[in-house]
Amino acid sequence: MNRLSGKVAIVTGAALGLGRAAAIRMAGEGAAVAVLDMMDKEGGDLTRDIRASGGEAQFWHCDVSSEAEVAGAIDAVAARYGRIDVLVNNAGVSGTNKPTHEVTEAEWDYVQGINVKGVFFCTKHAIPHLKRAGSGSIINLSSIYGLVGGADVPPYHASKGAVRLMSKTDALIYAPDRIRVNSIHPGFIWTPMVQHHLERQGEVEEGRKAADALHPLGHIGEPDDIAWGVVYLASDEAKFVTGAELVIDGGYTAR
Repeated sequence: MNRLSGKVAIVTGAALGLGRAAAIRMAGEGAAVAVLDMMDKEGGDLTRDIRASGGEAQFWHCDVSSEAEVAGAIDAVAARYGRIDVLVNNAGVSGTNKPTHEVTEAEWDYVQGINVKGVFFCTKHAIPHLKRAGSGSIINLSSIYGLVGGADVPPYHASKGAVRLMSKTDALIYAPDRIRVNSIHPGFIWTPMVQHHLERQGEVEEGRKAADALHPLGHIGEPDDIAWGVVYLASDEAKFVTGAELVIDGGYTAR
């Protein structure tokens, strides 16, 4: 219950899905959680739920594709709590599902602006606070499609490959500062993003069965499967883990 006691953690895209599950589990392990999202109602509801359960959380509206908003939100978190120890770069979008030659520049830039620039902006503005804290953990949500290819959503796959290499680069740059940087690579997890993706493909129930079959364990994952990985990488249990890829995919990439 106290794996993250005394730590202050920022979670982007925390209002729903993987971010929400991570925020809840981190708060349950003793962290003060800064909930960053553009969804004000859902973000506010989450902070109230965490507080009702005895945890500590505060919501900040933040569009991670805006450097000014990111800088303002991160500085506000540090001002409220006095420090920042953990950054979870979770905010992301799937974007359009078209073959590469049909993707417009605007569609490409929309995905990269959130999935790649968002990680860059949040890391850039969190690093000075992590340095002042004397150590820290940055956890970047990539994907199985940061490891292997897939014949769909080219902007999304490109963005998640970028996040994987950004994580390794920053792990090397900031290791002397005792700031660990790792990426998590989920398989299909039942979240609003995956549900909407399946809805665009056709019949959701049949789509979910097909997604289940892609994983050797026979089913897609749940948000908590990823949330516990976040807790581990944020905790001192992972003090010797940096530049690593934590693959939580039901065996998808083991083939």
